[in-house]
Amino acid sequence: MKARLKRGRKSLDLRRIKSERRAWSRLPLPVPLFVRSRDSKGKDLLEFASALNISAGGALIAMHGALRPATQVSLEIPSAPLPTSAPVRKNSRNLRAKVVRVSHGEGYNLVGVKFVQPLLPALIPRQTSSRRKVASSV
Repeated sequence: MKARLKRGRKSLDLRRIKSERRAWSRLPLPVPLFVRSRDSKGKDLLEFASALNISAGGALIAMHGALRPATQVSLEIPSAPLPTSAPVRKNSRNLRAKVVRVSHGEGYNLVGVKFVQPLLPALIPRQTSSRRKVASSV
């Protein structure tokens, strides 16, 4: 018997949720970006594309060009010119990633990438303590 949880009209397969391997939640946030890489013939590729969703570990990108899994890419998030005193690190706009999957559609490709260096540190599961919390007398 499949374990399912009903939510409105949609049902969630609990086994699929438990097998989720992502360390970070995905945000359905469209982000325009430039994708730089080399095609299979070694020719430079530069394409304006859109990330459909993004997490600290990677992104799903819609683009016209085709890339193969394991291809190294550079992603640049364009922004307005910022003053040098702005508290935005330059490397937060330029990300290195590796293609992990490609799905071909009509006129576009969905490219899943994994960032070489995550945007946030990995979440470490909290260990439960066997000691009880002692109330303060202050």
